[in-house]
Amino acid sequence: MSTVTLVGSRLTEPGTEFIYEGEADACAGCPYRSQCLNLSPGTKYQITSIRENAQTLECAMHDGGVRAVEVEPVSVRANITTKGAFAGSKTSLPGPCPYVECPSHEYCDPDGVSFDEEYRIAEIVGEPPHEVCHLDRSLELVELETNE
Repeated sequence: MSTVTLVGSRLTEPGTEFIYEGEADACAGCPYRSQCLNLSPGTKYQITSIRENAQTLECAMHDGGVRAVEVEPVSVRANITTKGAFAGSKTSLPGPCPYVECPSHEYCDPDGVSFDEEYRIAEIVGEPPHEVCHLDRSLELVELETNE
């Protein structure tokens, strides 16, 4: 289900994904707060469409102003512990990984997912892209549902 929100004009391209981080200090007193701050902090979204005939509004955070778009929460690809990993089950991430050069690092520490929360597995993708886990973890690459 899509939500109408305001996004920086430079980002208003269908297919653009972003993590909503919540209110910034510059948002205080803004007349568009209710249209702009209506998403769930820490959630990954994708712009599905730009509202037609929407004007660009001034914004203290975005130098090019903001425009109305429709967004939907999107699933997040992540590495999880193999044990008990099947579509429909709940899981959490095994923990942070310091090996940023590893080809799996973006899946072991994905944007839009917290280590202390549980997520439902939408789909098992398969083997992670790394040859060997330097933390000796047995991992599976999955799509996690958003918590929206």
